[in-house]
Amino acid sequence: MGDVCDIYQEATKRDEYVLCTDEKTGIQALEHARALKPMKPGSPEKREQEYIRHGTTGLIASRDVQTGRIVAPMIRPTRKEEDFVEHIGNVIDQDPEASYVFVADQLNTHQSESLVRFVAEQCGIPQDSLGQKRRSGILKSQKTRKKFLKDKHHRIRFIYTPKHCSWLNQIELWFSILSRDLINPRASFHSVEDLAHRLAQYIDYYNRILAKPFRWTYKGRPLQV
Repeated sequence: MGDVCDIYQEATKRDEYVLCTDEKTGIQALEHARALKPMKPGSPEKREQEYIRHGTTGLIASRDVQTGRIVAPMIRPTRKEEDFVEHIGNVIDQDPEASYVFVADQLNTHQSESLVRFVAEQCGIPQDSLGQKRRSGILKSQKTRKKFLKDKHHRIRFIYTPKHCSWLNQIELWFSILSRDLINPRASFHSVEDLAHRLAQYIDYYNRILAKPFRWTYKGRPLQV
């Protein structure tokens, strides 16, 4: 917890990008079965609870701690390790020579063989030095892969929140903002494509108008009672 909070406190002083990354899965495209009844003097807006379920999609996104902007969002229903690596690649493509620190939770896809191989390629580390999954070397286990991905000597590295502490990840706070602003009980989506389009529109609006860094005050230590 201290490592995560320290990186937030120092973010504006660092010459590297600090990004918080995660997936929001199972975003439902729900359409109200009947039109809302608009509010009028003395009567609030009314809606029936019946809805039509059109399916779900997901969102993989990174939040730039220094600016508050949402970087390289990917709207798709899957969150496989290949999807996560593709997202990380899209983030890095925006400034290929820079250094990056990603804050993520300990989901297995965040410590995958594909991610290790991608980071090794970006950092100029030979693939034949990585070993073999479940047998030897860096790729042997999730523990050895995690150690490699956390290495401070790499241009691209990860910091992991402790288990049950994903609330330390700032992208989770932004997902809460997204839910309140767009994916709320008043929203109605005609299809998964409509949901994806409005997600993309909201992210663009947020980046242009609303984005700003969070004022992070928690230092990662027990609070005095």
